[in-house]
Amino acid sequence: MRLQLQKNSYRSAIDILLSNSALLEEIDQILLNPDIDLSTLSRSHYNHILRESFRNYGWQNSPSLFHEPVNPFTNMELMKENIALEIGFRHASLIGHNLLKFQLSSSHNSDRIDVGIFVVTTHKFQKQLKKMYHHNWAGAMNFEKVDRYLRHFKTGIQLPIYLVGIDVA
Repeated sequence: MRLQLQKNSYRSAIDILLSNSALLEEIDQILLNPDIDLSTLSRSHYNHILRESFRNYGWQNSPSLFHEPVNPFTNMELMKENIALEIGFRHASLIGHNLLKFQLSSSHNSDRIDVGIFVVTTHKFQKQLKKMYHHNWAGAMNFEKVDRYLRHFKTGIQLPIYLVGIDVA
């Protein structure tokens, strides 16, 4: 099995990201790292691996985007060059929460975030990890669910969102 990516762009996110193709390639390189051992990928462990990889490339971890103290759960996970990135491996019930974080962050900091990237796994990825390695991804967000949410909320979320699904071939 090897990793591959599914992608979907909302509100012209891909056009913004293509203006910095090196950063877009960096994101793909991190997400498609062939050294990642799929047999070890619980949700929390995979989140940790990806966060550390992004930090090693200079992404800021949990940046504070607000001028006043707020709930830390509203912070974006990672940020670099006006791009906010969330890794969505938690329960599917938090899809709306994560998407609203993009909108809330961009509303309060319109000069700091140009585009949001939401990284999730696909249903196929989750199914394969359960089948091959007995990792329980049941109930986790997945590309297909988030894509459906974004289609319904695209008028409510003004920030361009680039949805990336980690898949297996």
